[in-house]
Amino acid sequence: MNMSIMMKSFFTLLLFGFFSVLNNMVASTASDTIDTLQSISDNKGDTMVSADETFALGFFSPTNSKNRYIGIWYNKVPIQTVVWVANKDNPLTDSSGVLKVNATGILLLLNGKKEVIWSSNTTGPAKDPVAKLLSSGNLVLQERSNNRADGFLWQSFDYPSDTLLPGQKFGVNLVTGLNRYLTSWKNSDDPSRGNYTYGLDIHGYPQLFIREGSAKRFRFGSWNGVQVSGVAQLTENPIFIYEFSYNEEEAYFIYELINSSVLHRLRLSPDGFSHRTTWSYEKMEWVTFFHIPADSCDYYAKCGGYASCNVNKSPICNCLDKFVQNGTKCVRRTSLNCHEDGFLKYSGLKLPDTDKSWFDRTISLEECRVLCLKNCSCTAYAPLDISSGARGCLLWFDDLMDMKELNSSLQDVYIRMAKTELGSLEVQKSNKSNTRRKQEAIIISSSLLSFGVLVSCLALVFYKWKTRQKGRNMRRNQETKASVTNDDQHEEDIDLPLFDISTIASATNNFSSDNILGQGGFGLVYKGILEDGREIAVKRRSQNSTQGLKEFKNEVKHVSKLQHRNLVKLLGCCIQATERLLIYEFMPNKSLDFFIFDEQKAMLLGWPTRLHIINGIARGLLYLRQDSRHRIVHRDLKAANVLLDAEMNPKVSDFGLARSFGGNEVEASTQNVVGTYGYLSPEYVIDGVYSTKSDVFSFGVLVLEIVSGKRNRGFNHQDHHFNLLGHAWRLFTEGKGYEIVCNAIRDTSNLSSVLRLIHIGLLCVQQNPDDRPSMSSVVLMLSSEIALPQPKMPGFFTEREMGGDVSSSSSYKAVSNNDYTVSLLEAR
Repeated sequence: MNMSIMMKSFFTLLLFGFFSVLNNMVASTASDTIDTLQSISDNKGDTMVSADETFALGFFSPTNSKNRYIGIWYNKVPIQTVVWVANKDNPLTDSSGVLKVNATGILLLLNGKKEVIWSSNTTGPAKDPVAKLLSSGNLVLQERSNNRADGFLWQSFDYPSDTLLPGQKFGVNLVTGLNRYLTSWKNSDDPSRGNYTYGLDIHGYPQLFIREGSAKRFRFGSWNGVQVSGVAQLTENPIFIYEFSYNEEEAYFIYELINSSVLHRLRLSPDGFSHRTTWSYEKMEWVTFFHIPADSCDYYAKCGGYASCNVNKSPICNCLDKFVQNGTKCVRRTSLNCHEDGFLKYSGLKLPDTDKSWFDRTISLEECRVLCLKNCSCTAYAPLDISSGARGCLLWFDDLMDMKELNSSLQDVYIRMAKTELGSLEVQKSNKSNTRRKQEAIIISSSLLSFGVLVSCLALVFYKWKTRQKGRNMRRNQETKASVTNDDQHEEDIDLPLFDISTIASATNNFSSDNILGQGGFGLVYKGILEDGREIAVKRRSQNSTQGLKEFKNEVKHVSKLQHRNLVKLLGCCIQATERLLIYEFMPNKSLDFFIFDEQKAMLLGWPTRLHIINGIARGLLYLRQDSRHRIVHRDLKAANVLLDAEMNPKVSDFGLARSFGGNEVEASTQNVVGTYGYLSPEYVIDGVYSTKSDVFSFGVLVLEIVSGKRNRGFNHQDHHFNLLGHAWRLFTEGKGYEIVCNAIRDTSNLSSVLRLIHIGLLCVQQNPDDRPSMSSVVLMLSSEIALPQPKMPGFFTEREMGGDVSSSSSYKAVSNNDYTVSLLEAR
């Protein structure tokens, strides 16, 4: 027996030594860096090896496949273990592949015909670029002289495949929209996109999910300052430590090894399981340290709402205490009565799904309880951070789903219950809260009565003063606030800095023609510089404007309260005599149409920039739908109304035609159809019906215009008379979607990324608004690799007469007098 063990150990060491010698031989001829004069060639067997020889990069074929891929694998592990694949959805069929860095700093994978199979979406041009394989397993593009971790032009860690390595961020960049998540292989022989994704969901309070397609399959839970609430067993382990970072710019998890000599990885397998494995030199195999699902209770919402799951019980699903079974659901034993309710503490549970939650890091747990108690829709609350006491606030507003009993009791959740179900302490708290609310009501009523008397007196005084001062312009102070009334049956106060006409005249050199940036239906737009040095854009309504006071008020109403990095910022306005001026932040790079429809200027917008612009527009529209005070329909989204700042960040502008929805409204109709040819949805043009899906249609048109560099309106092709939408759909259904891509980006764009964008654009412009995705779905499609449904026929899919364009078709005559809309800061 001892001899057998000795022989096994001897052969293990001999085998390991053989591979070490072999790797050293390879390392002697392989570098960790290539520049523009070097390349990695498949037919030569070239590789890159990291400085510590842990990782290698080169061409490979999965076990039972003849396709060739460029990838990164563990260099010292005898079982080839690939951790990253570049061209996973576009394999090479022979060994003619070459990986190189071009002069502008883009990593290109070429086939034998010199066609681009895959490319890196590098953020900007480089002077002396090199590609380097780091000891962490990260392939980076950087300036040769720059070795800073924040100085990368591009890195593979931002685009993971099915594996997460130590030190690799796992989450979302909230500024750029970059989403780092895992995608399973289709199977062990095919690294193309499989059915499963694993990533951080930032709806509500962030939490980790494994999804099958778009469906939730496993939920790991949210971070509570100590651990991910659903996987307490990872809190303390001998292999790694992990943490969660969440600020205004990023939300991500990251883990680091305790012993750097250990080889450890997190992998999403083709069957949708998450595995943490460590390489065993003794067994010469990967050993699973932890995997999800660990048991059947890990499946999402296994037991439904207000129920917990425990595999050690029979049945495994049971209603929470004070809840009873009602059919297939768990419901409260005693119905709620809002102002008579309190809270019952439940311990040792995986926190419920936080998809529809609200949170605040700054308030105390008691303030959290009071907030939830005052809101009759609030179903539960919990501390956000338990690392040093109970801090912060997490509120739920829906049924509590996906709870599981845990061995750990660190986490408490407080669920809303009827007063009769509470213990004596909770009843006392509830009674105190009710008494306090009554006292507050009495105080507020008294205060309001006193305030009403005071206001009446002041109103009388003001009336007399106003009568004496009638006809005079008393709004001279730049810092006073303007109150603009809308033209409906009610009034709405909107606070904005009020600029004096003399201030704006001075800033624009008395509205000099040399300062004109552009012109639209509202009037001229001027560039100005205030005394404090700020650059501004001034929108001045002309006397002959096709848009009047109604549109002016409408734009102020909608833009004044909007605060989003992808919406243009309104700095103030001027309402003096006959002048109606809107003062906006200045956009130095003008508007999107200035670039994409000009062959020369289009060369300045590479594919990464265009992708960044598309993502930014989508996030701005999502904000209008979901996070602004009202759901806003822009109604005039077009390339001319997307402005670009100094960093080419897109900002949606011009809300003169916008409308907002309140309550449960989802659509409205009008007899006065307004907008711009080529961007209006069919149901709006033909029936006057507009909704949030109308802007989705316009967004889809924009996506196809950005990819193609062609305008939808007036598009012509020698083989047919379809508009751009029809042309794109026709090519897509024939498997020729790439032919629509403009020349400016065709050679440097990522093929799979471009085709996916075309696919998303076509989903947005479908004829039936119910078939179009919501903007939240669009943002998810753009930031992930979830499977996409097949698009149906786009709107206005009809051929025109030779020489005509879409604007001449009968279906467009409803807007024949609205084809020229205001174009803020068009700067032509």
